Amino acid sequence: MTVEQGSWAQMVAPGRRGAVTVLAGGTLMFAVDTYVTASLLPSAVAEIGGAAFYAWPTTLFLLAAVVASSLTSRVLATVPAGRAYLVALAVFALGALVDALAPSMAVLLVGRVIQGVGGGLLAAMGYALIRVALPRSLWTRGSAVIAAMWGVALIVGPGLGGLLAGMGQWRWAFGALVIGSLLIAAIVPSALHRARARLAPGAFPVGSVLLVAGAAAVLSVAGLAAELAVAVLGLVVALVLLVLFVVHERRTSAGVLPRATFRHGSPLRWIYGLMAVLVGVSGLEAFVPLAGQQVAGLTPVAAGFLGVALGAGWVSGEMVSASARRPRWRVLVGPGLLAAGTVLVAVTFLALDGPLAVVLWAVGLVAGGIGIGTAWPHLAASAIGGAEAEAEPAQEQDESEADKASAAVTTVQMLAVSVGTALGGVSLALGGADPLAAARWLFATFAVVAVVGALTARPAARGV
Repeated sequence: MTVEQGSWAQMVAPGRRGAVTVLAGGTLMFAVDTYVTASLLPSAVAEIGGAAFYAWPTTLFLLAAVVASSLTSRVLATVPAGRAYLVALAVFALGALVDALAPSMAVLLVGRVIQGVGGGLLAAMGYALIRVALPRSLWTRGSAVIAAMWGVALIVGPGLGGLLAGMGQWRWAFGALVIGSLLIAAIVPSALHRARARLAPGAFPVGSVLLVAGAAAVLSVAGLAAELAVAVLGLVVALVLLVLFVVHERRTSAGVLPRATFRHGSPLRWIYGLMAVLVGVSGLEAFVPLAGQQVAGLTPVAAGFLGVALGAGWVSGEMVSASARRPRWRVLVGPGLLAAGTVLVAVTFLALDGPLAVVLWAVGLVAGGIGIGTAWPHLAASAIGGAEAEAEPAQEQDESEADKASAAVTTVQMLAVSVGTALGGVSLALGGADPLAAARWLFATFAVVAVVGALTARPAARGV
């Protein structure tokens, strides 16, 4: 079925602008928290201690978010969308409040876990909200709104965290998240009152959740490992758990992914797979500032701007692509552009140095980000509607399966980020103590993954 693309004016039409505001606001809270925490952690640790657990506030947050996102379809099957969104905002705000008042690292970690649960629900329900609150013709634009909020967070997060940390007021960064959550919650009842009611929940996906949580936990530890052998072992164990997760999902009716994913001939498996590759490769942006400082001798500020080049390209590419026709062509071109960009960066690390190398790194990262953004809104929209499109004509539409398809976008996204981060840590370790060798291993590894993704884009494009 061909669906005409809606316009941006339709996104903010009366009766719809409130839902779009909630979608954008909830996503922004989660995205800003991701960046603001990294910028204020040094100041927080200096005040409350816990330097030995420096990486755990981020690690535990992501672990809780992965598990919570996998449970989103069940939450939506239990309560209406508006009430579920209020619950997610309340949990997120509670976690942020605990962080703001934390007298020690132990309390801060508790707050981060609570915040991760709320944040995971918010992120996953963002895509679910696209499906229940917007017509199909606006789904790609809804996905672009989510990407735009991440672009805003790239600026607001580090700026807010750095400014307040410099003033000795880092706690107010979490306080701002509490205030923002309350403001969004105030408009949820009126904005989402038209959202469709959910059906009765199915069986609890305990096996899938345990496997997802185990994989996320192992990946978190692998990403922190100082020894190469431990990091490689953790990555292998996590991949085994993810394979077991897929096997379990194929056999159970109480899963996280929609049943249509494993139906013979269904493109959903390829769509989710390509999304995982695109997001996994984007994980290299976490290591770009380090490489920029150690290899090119850039200042922290310059290296920081280089680090957001891929993210900026992603946002730009998605905002343009969401308005474009011929989505299948864009799903084919996007992964190819990502592969070309990462290969350019990898080759530059092997052959060049100096200012020209830095310019080529930036060009390759921006191009790679544009490649992700070019394909992403069409993949996300196809995944959101995948369970409905794959349903048998004679079957009654299963709303819980459609919710699974929407929430699975975020679950796949977060797991892919964890895999990409762990893979980056292992790649750096392969280079040993030499920063240049480590950077070469890092970008060469991600370039190979991006090329594989580009070569397997065609089956996913057939489902778009």
